[in-house]
Amino acid sequence: MKLSFLGAARQVTGSMYLLELEDDYRILIDCGSDMERSSSNGQTAPAVTHPGFFPFEASSINLVLLTHAHVDHSGNLPNLYREGYEGQILCTEPTFALTNVLLKDAASLNQKRINDLNASKKQRVKERQLQLQKDLYLDRQVRESMENVVPIAFNRKFRVADGVDVTFIPAGHLLGAAHILINIVEGGVRKSICFSGDIGRKNYPLLVDPAPVPPVDYLICESTYGNRLHDNHLSPEDTLADIIQRTCIDMPGRLIIPSFSVGRTQALLYTLNRLYTERNFPPIKVFSDSPMAFESSKIYMQHVRMLNTEAREFYKENETLFDFENFQFLESSKASKAVSNYNEPCIIISSSGMVQGGRVEYHVAENISNPYATILIIGYCAEGTLGWRLLNGQQTLSIKGKDHQVLANIEKIDVFSGHGDRNDLINFVGMQSPDTLKSIFLVHGEFESMEFFRDTLAEEGYPQVIIPKKGEKYEL
Repeated sequence: MKLSFLGAARQVTGSMYLLELEDDYRILIDCGSDMERSSSNGQTAPAVTHPGFFPFEASSINLVLLTHAHVDHSGNLPNLYREGYEGQILCTEPTFALTNVLLKDAASLNQKRINDLNASKKQRVKERQLQLQKDLYLDRQVRESMENVVPIAFNRKFRVADGVDVTFIPAGHLLGAAHILINIVEGGVRKSICFSGDIGRKNYPLLVDPAPVPPVDYLICESTYGNRLHDNHLSPEDTLADIIQRTCIDMPGRLIIPSFSVGRTQALLYTLNRLYTERNFPPIKVFSDSPMAFESSKIYMQHVRMLNTEAREFYKENETLFDFENFQFLESSKASKAVSNYNEPCIIISSSGMVQGGRVEYHVAENISNPYATILIIGYCAEGTLGWRLLNGQQTLSIKGKDHQVLANIEKIDVFSGHGDRNDLINFVGMQSPDTLKSIFLVHGEFESMEFFRDTLAEEGYPQVIIPKKGEKYEL
């Protein structure tokens, strides 16, 4: 059995791992978009030897397993089918539904980019347009991908080939997210391997806690927060209540919250609902400005039975998770821009979370020079994004070609981060015996985070830690 690391190796995004069995049965675990131009440690990836989009022949893959819906894990699935893959995708039912929403949105943006280039008469732009048509998938490829999804229930062993079974174990992090356990019998010898996916944290709004993983021979573990602990020690309700009190009631002013549409926005809306319902908080107007967040929230409502006990009980008592007094989804771009004329204190939640693209750029531009406004960053912002520049104290920002002086208050919390921190990762690995675990492979993290976490695990009694480079292959 051989394992190749084709993405999220010494960097965060682009999760993709190829498992090749002795009988040449090939399983691809995740097929994510690489949203980083280069890895944090400056490594150079091996040249792609195959002439297609992937460093392998897509038609040679027998099966795809998907840990969860986020595009850094699912975003290249349509390209896989375009390149000739004809097999199935196994994932949980919520992951199927959320992935469909995310990929359709990506296809729509791809079509817009191509249309914009089509309108140009410049030859250089025309050449770029032809290249994009080769590289970007559209709605047809998304439909083909989703037609081949087979939803799998949590915690049920599913046989996929002779001597091969898979089990999806709840990982927290996002609705439907899973650790994937694969048991394989080769030459009469049983081997087990677990892909962590993204590891959630305990007591996160709406989501179940990460479930324990049985003993395995090999563990592929994410390390996003391998060198960090979460800053906030208050509950999401207490943290958000304090910020709203200071920014919308005491001031009073506007609170702008850049937030990812799938997962993060639902946690925010649910927490706001609880504040207004259970704590009699003043009914400050809340706008959610993201069509994708609207679609994702409907999927959460359709899968209430898969949420944590607290959320299920709240839904049973209130018959809703996200709808409350003075709350409004903004469906059209016209309605989005009209919010700038709303003169009362309010909360605006809009994508994207890094303040890079999406409707949130408009809201930030409209409020960034307002000293009575607060921009609250609630998640990771990649270097160079508007969110990153706000957090680093840049005094003037250019948004869509126009310079703006930063007079608004900038705050940051991580209580809504869906990733477990270093302690959560240690607990995840700690379910494995260091005497029987043969290897731990660290993925999905910045190289410095991986190095720190590797050293931490060594102190915990796990010396068998490997940090693979992109393109490296290991015999298991």
